Amino acid sequence: MAVRAAVLPAVGSPLEITGIELPDPGPGQVRVRLAAAGVCHSDLSLSDGTMRVPVPAVLGHEGAGTVVAVGEGVTHVAPGDGVVLNWAPSCGACHACSLGEMWLCAKALSGTGDVYARTTGGTDLHPGLNVAAFAEETVVSAACVLPVPDGVPLTDAALLGCAVLTGYGAVHHSARVRQGETVAVFGVGGVGLSALQAARIAGASQIVAVDVSAEKEELARAAGATDYVVASDTTARDIRGLTGKQGVDVAVECAGRAVSIRAAWDSTRRGGRTTVVGIGGKDQQVTFNALEIFHWGRTLSGCVYGNSDPAVDLPVLAGHIRAGRLDLGALVTERISLDGIPAAFENMLAGKGGRALVVF
Repeated sequence: MAVRAAVLPAVGSPLEITGIELPDPGPGQVRVRLAAAGVCHSDLSLSDGTMRVPVPAVLGHEGAGTVVAVGEGVTHVAPGDGVVLNWAPSCGACHACSLGEMWLCAKALSGTGDVYARTTGGTDLHPGLNVAAFAEETVVSAACVLPVPDGVPLTDAALLGCAVLTGYGAVHHSARVRQGETVAVFGVGGVGLSALQAARIAGASQIVAVDVSAEKEELARAAGATDYVVASDTTARDIRGLTGKQGVDVAVECAGRAVSIRAAWDSTRRGGRTTVVGIGGKDQQVTFNALEIFHWGRTLSGCVYGNSDPAVDLPVLAGHIRAGRLDLGALVTERISLDGIPAAFENMLAGKGGRALVVF
């Protein structure tokens, strides 16, 4: 039986909403009927070639749904179970995994080169980032599904698959924000909103949200921002003015742009920490001079998938959700159908809204 999906036929081409044919799950595989899928900026980066994947492909990597069928050898989930899709499963055996850095697993994206389905016209399809969540149903490796924690609505659980793990992890694992510290978050999209909530949960004393759009201030303050700055040439100076001319202890950059990475660095106090979550293109060059690196004594670090281990972090996040500290619904600014994904891409390009959620 064919299901509908958003297919990227070639890099730079518009998405096509079309029918695809899925096989039955083979050994070690799971078939999932999607309940919801978040539209993430990384999907846009895949479509425009900033990040490379084999095409044609079904995009979408942030999703949750219900298990329809399992292949031989799958025991940790069964038909009827609610699951969160994990687009970057760790192998547990490579060098990074041996160091406990599961988010840097050398084999995490090995499945993107596989042919996992075909269009109804017979064209081979690849699963964008392993899980192909922009479809009514998908077939994935069993390593790509984790049970939905108790007390988390299935539709909202989709956001745990990327935005929340990334934003929360950036604050708690990478930047390691401590009680009473000051934080600036650059970019108020799904990941940025998650980072703002995470900074509040960590007990930050002041949380400055930064975005190019003045319209996102209400969203940011609802997530925990105490101050809001519309990005400009004076962003770093504005943030220092809000923090007694010191700068923030921690800056978290979620936009992936050279200008905002540099501004995040400049906004951080002497000895502070700057964490870059956003995915920028190779043409986005950030420069520093040798003297300032010595003088400021700051730390600049990259952050992949929130430096998270989903199997460990999902129960922690669920605890925050059940306690009312983490509000998944507050991240969603638009609920759309599969046909609404191209328009959601346009909104991301224009810097509008938080997270668009495809609800099947």
